[in-house]
Amino acid sequence: MMLEGISNDGAMPVLEAMVRFAGARQRLIAHNVANIDTPEFQPLDVSPREFQKALAAAVERRRSGGRVGDLQIEGGGDAPFEKTPDGQILLNPKPEPGNLLFHDRNNRDVERLMQANAENVTVFRVASDLLRSRTELMRSAIAERA
Repeated sequence: MMLEGISNDGAMPVLEAMVRFAGARQRLIAHNVANIDTPEFQPLDVSPREFQKALAAAVERRRSGGRVGDLQIEGGGDAPFEKTPDGQILLNPKPEPGNLLFHDRNNRDVERLMQANAENVTVFRVASDLLRSRTELMRSAIAERA
């Protein structure tokens, strides 16, 4: 029980949620890149801003009840994601609007895909680096090597 309180304290659950979302979105972006030449393919994506809004709301709810405990991120419905009971984040992607169709009825935009990829990789790296540093700090404290 005490270790659960340590791993659910402060920014750890927020960083974990960010890593999970970025990982799920990276799989979606990779799917779009893999199908860039598929006729009639419509790229799918989710809004990172919607996830960030839901994450901020969950952080505010958590602050009002103390800093420790599970982070209750509300998704589903029209939200771009839903959180499963085991903490996984499932995406609910929608077709990207606004691109011109090519002769093969494909809705591709390489620049937008590469921009989404670069932004998502940056979010993943920052969140995973911060999560790793917090984990190392806890490991050092437990081992009494500050």
